[in-house]
Amino acid sequence: MAPPPRSVSSVRVSLTVTTAQHIVRGASARWAVWLTRRIIPPVVARRGRSSYHRRVPVNRVRTSFPSFTVVAVALLVAAPLLGLPAAQDNGGLDAAAQRWVDDTLQRLTLDEKIGQLLVPSFRAVYTSSDSETYDELAALVGDHGAGGLIMFGSRTPQPRVLLNPSYSRSGLGDPFDAASLINRLQAAAPVPLLVAADFETGAGFRLRGTTTFPPAMAFGAAGDPRLAAEAGRITAAEARAMGVHVNFAPVVDVNNNPRNPVINIRSFGEDPARVGALASAYIEGLRAGGMLATVKHFPGHGDTDVDSHLGLPIIHHPRERLDRIELVPFRAGIAAGADAVMTAHIELPALDPTPATPATFSGPIVQGLLREELAFDGLVFTDSMRMRAVSELVTPDVAAARAVIAGHDMVLHSPDDVAALAGIRAAAAAGDLTEERIDRSVRRILSAKARMGLHRERAVSLTALPDVVGTRAHAEVAREVSERALTLLKDDRSTVPLPAPRDASILYLSVLDYPAGWGIGSPSRTFIPELEARWPDVTAIELSDRTPLSEIELVRETARRYDAVVAGVFVRTASFSGRMDLAPALADLLVALAGDTETTGQPFVTVLFGNPYSAGFLADLPAILVTYGFYDLVEASAARAVAGEIPIHGRLPVSLGDAFPLGHGLDRSPAAP
Repeated sequence: MAPPPRSVSSVRVSLTVTTAQHIVRGASARWAVWLTRRIIPPVVARRGRSSYHRRVPVNRVRTSFPSFTVVAVALLVAAPLLGLPAAQDNGGLDAAAQRWVDDTLQRLTLDEKIGQLLVPSFRAVYTSSDSETYDELAALVGDHGAGGLIMFGSRTPQPRVLLNPSYSRSGLGDPFDAASLINRLQAAAPVPLLVAADFETGAGFRLRGTTTFPPAMAFGAAGDPRLAAEAGRITAAEARAMGVHVNFAPVVDVNNNPRNPVINIRSFGEDPARVGALASAYIEGLRAGGMLATVKHFPGHGDTDVDSHLGLPIIHHPRERLDRIELVPFRAGIAAGADAVMTAHIELPALDPTPATPATFSGPIVQGLLREELAFDGLVFTDSMRMRAVSELVTPDVAAARAVIAGHDMVLHSPDDVAALAGIRAAAAAGDLTEERIDRSVRRILSAKARMGLHRERAVSLTALPDVVGTRAHAEVAREVSERALTLLKDDRSTVPLPAPRDASILYLSVLDYPAGWGIGSPSRTFIPELEARWPDVTAIELSDRTPLSEIELVRETARRYDAVVAGVFVRTASFSGRMDLAPALADLLVALAGDTETTGQPFVTVLFGNPYSAGFLADLPAILVTYGFYDLVEASAARAVAGEIPIHGRLPVSLGDAFPLGHGLDRSPAAP
């Protein structure tokens, strides 16, 4: 990997490593060079190679100083010497950075301080400097003094029609467009902007051409903290090269509710300690790469059955249960050095009995639990304030004011940014917010900006961006995570790898939950050509909840004509959808094919893409391979596994009913050539 441009990494830092609750500071340049030569993989010495290629032993459960922490330490120490970006712990600013924070805070008016609490959004698409979109953004950062920005991908307007809409409004943005717009908005801002993004699966979560990792649950199935740390480091390097400083990741929610419609594969799994260990490794990787890490969604969104994009979930568990499960990964993440926490739009009566009061508006949760009990003094962000869990409760001005009064530092993605500012100003004028309280938030914000070196340089180099973003070395790490995550749940007839010669006729069924909303990547677009590369005679059929019963029956009748049947089942838990199941008629078809192929002796293999809990209503199928993700990378890995080209050793990070407990998984070695 090529070093990121020096313009985004010039801040000088001292070594600051969090181990349990202890902080150790200070290291000499000579020791940093020794660590670089002895411990850091050849990420700096040999351009274009990932540090992953130097195998570093890792303890599977985080101890006081595991091996992957040593790598992070070495990168933190060596960063100022080698031109790499480096993050610092709270309070770890050098004298010049601290002076900048103090001077800036002193010169800001109260109105300007309030502006720093706001985080509007922008899309990573081409935006002319002579456009209404640019004028609106420039006014938010210039005239209103917004303190940060959150980046999203592209969006295409949809017609509001009934019955058969299958359009997708969400798409990926462009890294050059993102960096260009960030540079221009940084120049327009009186105070440097703290730019954030949801890079949960790497920069590819929002931007095309960048590195995309599988979802967090795949890391849980692979079970290697070293891979999580490396994913964090790569994500940080690519983000900083584009001018993004804060990653709203990792998700540390414990997904112990199979009907959770919004977290699901975004979680590392259902075991709190394992989630905490993998999240800690990821945090250390992010910080080693010079990015601020955010644990979310506090105090835990894993055991909900309502999508907070659509409504307000309520968790009724007692405090004892929250301490034992939900809060465990947050404690681990904070101990690992998390720079920020994002709260959840969820109601928890055990923590705050006030009716209709999500954590977003709760002083007992934000100030009492997070700040005082957990002693967290980093940044606290709201989740998107456009989510219906809060946007349907109160107006944007009231929502922003209540969030800051509760203890948040930055208000994210308001439905009306100007109204949000007005609401906070009104709260200050009414005495509900003191200037001293606002100063504490602004100092945290300015300190985070100084740790990112923004007091010295705001712009990133567009010329250097391609040397860092989307490299083959980064893709190789993502590929390994994807392959090592694959989990074989069943193989009753010994058909994985698929026992079919190259000239066999294959029926491939691409079975979708519903056909709408696939703008980021059409299902099976990679899996089909990968199958065809190994078995040229492939007939591919797409089925969904809109497929007539007559066509479903026709598929069943024609299946017996083929030498083997492979099904790819795609079930999502997408935000705002509230859906997470397969149509009953499609599930019935797969079960019927299981019986038919047993009679005919045809191999029948099913690959689950996305929601792994789909296995619960498909447990009668003879062979089930779980991938935990979607799109090109995961589809290519699944095809290699079905063909017997790679080993299968993944283990379930969640339980899928009685048939498939936590930790279950069958092993397969590659087939003989």
